[in-house]
Amino acid sequence: MNYGISDNPRHVGLELGYLRTLQCVEATLDMDQKTLKKLVESISNTVKNFKKSEVECLIRLFHSLVERANVRLNNLGLDRNAFRAILHSVFGMTDDMLMNRVFFVFDKDHDNCINVKEWVKGLSVFLRGTFEEKLKFCFEVYYLNGDGYISREEIFDMLKNSLHQQSSEEENDEGIKELVDITLKKMDYDNDGKISFADFEKAVREERLLLEVFGPCLPETKIQCQ
Repeated sequence: MNYGISDNPRHVGLELGYLRTLQCVEATLDMDQKTLKKLVESISNTVKNFKKSEVECLIRLFHSLVERANVRLNNLGLDRNAFRAILHSVFGMTDDMLMNRVFFVFDKDHDNCINVKEWVKGLSVFLRGTFEEKLKFCFEVYYLNGDGYISREEIFDMLKNSLHQQSSEEENDEGIKELVDITLKKMDYDNDGKISFADFEKAVREERLLLEVFGPCLPETKIQCQ
C-alpha cells in the first residue's frame, strides 16, 4: 500500500520543499487556526529539536498521512500498519521485528495508535535526537519484552532475525549462540547474563558502532526541515 510518501526507500525528505510535494503544508486541517496554534505551542513546549514552524509542518504531515491511510479511529492517529509503511517507504526499514518495536517506542501511551503528539515527539528523537536520546531510544527498541533488560533470548532472536535477512545461508542456532556469548562478553559488564541500560550505554560510549548492534532502528540520513 502506498501512503503517498516516497517510492524511494532511501529518500529521506521532510524538508519543507518535499512536504509541499505532498500538499501537506497547504493542507486543510479539520481544525481552526486558533486550535492549530495552541497545538503547535503545546507540542513545541515538549520538544527541543524542532522549531515551531517545523512542528506545524509535522502536524500537517501527520494529518495528511492519516487521511491517506484511510485510518478511521476514535482518537485520530496512525495504527501499526500505517506507521510501518512510513518506516519502510520513507526510512527504508525492512525488518518487521524492529519496525514493530519502533512503533511501540513511539506509542508512549500503549493504545496501539500513534497520535499527533507522539508522532512529533518520536520524530524529534528519531531524526534529531542527541546521542543520549538515541541511546535510550535504541535500548528501548531492543528490549523486546519491556522489562528494561536485553536478555540472552532477546539477543538470540534479534541476531537470528538480522542474520537471516543479511545472509543467503541460514545461520545455525549453535553459531548464533556463539555470537550471543561474544556479545554478552563484550557488553554485559556486571556479568548478570543480560544487558542493562548502564551496560548498553557504557559499551556504546566506548564503541559508537554498537549503537545499532542488534539491527538498524534509526534513519541513515539526517532530515533537515528548513
